[in-house]
Amino acid sequence: MEQKICQSCGMPMTTAEEFGNNQDGTLNQDYCVYCFKDGNFTEQMKMDEMITHCAEYPDSLKDENGNNISKELSIANMKAYFPTLKRWKQQ
Repeated sequence: MEQKICQSCGMPMTTAEEFGNNQDGTLNQDYCVYCFKDGNFTEQMKMDEMITHCAEYPDSLKDENGNNISKELSIANMKAYFPTLKRWKQQ
């Protein structure tokens, strides 16, 4: 399966179990299971709230090579990256 990135939180989705689902039960190709369920976002939040939420997970505190980075740098990276994601483009 081609690796996709959740268009809400940026999580890589590599297995079918990581994909959210649409109202009809089919897999949603844009959003992960944590962000999207039964055709709706699981949490109604703004982009900055999502960034704060994501910064609480250790995997978000790594760079593209898997090296540990500070929480501050991780947040700065997400603030630059998240506006490119489908969910946040219109905000």
